Amino acid sequence: MARTNFDQLLQAGCHFGHLKRKWNPAMAPYIYTERNGIHIIDLHKTVVKIDEAADALKQIAKSGKKILFVATKKQTKDIIAEKAQSVGMPYVIERWPGGMLTNFPTIRKAVKKMANIDKLMQDGTFANLSKRELLQVTRQRAKLEKNLGSIADLTRLPSALFVVDVLKENIAVHEANRLGIPVFGIVDTNSDPKNIDFIIPANDDAKDSVETILTACCAAITEGLEERKVEKADEKAEDAQVEADAEEAKPKRQARRPRKAAAADEAPAAAEAPAAEEAKAAEAPAAE
Repeated sequence: MARTNFDQLLQAGCHFGHLKRKWNPAMAPYIYTERNGIHIIDLHKTVVKIDEAADALKQIAKSGKKILFVATKKQTKDIIAEKAQSVGMPYVIERWPGGMLTNFPTIRKAVKKMANIDKLMQDGTFANLSKRELLQVTRQRAKLEKNLGSIADLTRLPSALFVVDVLKENIAVHEANRLGIPVFGIVDTNSDPKNIDFIIPANDDAKDSVETILTACCAAITEGLEERKVEKADEKAEDAQVEADAEEAKPKRQARRPRKAAAADEAPAAAEAPAAEEAKAAEAPAAE
């Protein structure tokens, strides 16, 4: 069953492309017609492409890997932040930090610096600083939080990139291609789909259009995460059952008695044996 339908995408305005004079010829297979100088996107193909992208995102989430959402457009920032937080994925909604993927260790250092500032603020180290120094540190912390706060939990390179407007985020797409990271992108009629692994042809400027597509994709990611939880629970149950069966299969060894207790039991028996023999010898002559 499709995750979206034609009417839903039509109502959200996903079919509106850019002006005909701004089009990219590589998007011709996804264009239905042209009306009033504006290209109209074929939504039937968009429905199919959304399903393909959603299935791939579901498998990535199911494997426990991270997907980085990227959208620095003003009208899509809030949507990306809300949807990415709902599925626990990192996102970038401010300026794309150059080299974020290709120079990831340096970006991690900046994130660690932000964490160190928080730690020093909590343990009272900054209490001895002057007002000027404290203000500088606070401003630095605010700047780091603004640009890198949303990727603080990203400890390794993401396994996929989800981009809104691949033309505007061309640096992010280029870095991902260089590292072999698959790119999921909402591609409008003015963009080049050549470097995008999973193309979603749709209007990347309208808020409703982006929200509709992201809702379908995030629902797939949520399904993948839920399936991962179920699989982990089943694995734990299987491991516990195997351990229980192994314990039952082991032969039960009798508890060994301490040596002193064994010797104490043997001593009376040894003393009783000669006494019994003497009694028998005494009885024999009396019978005669």
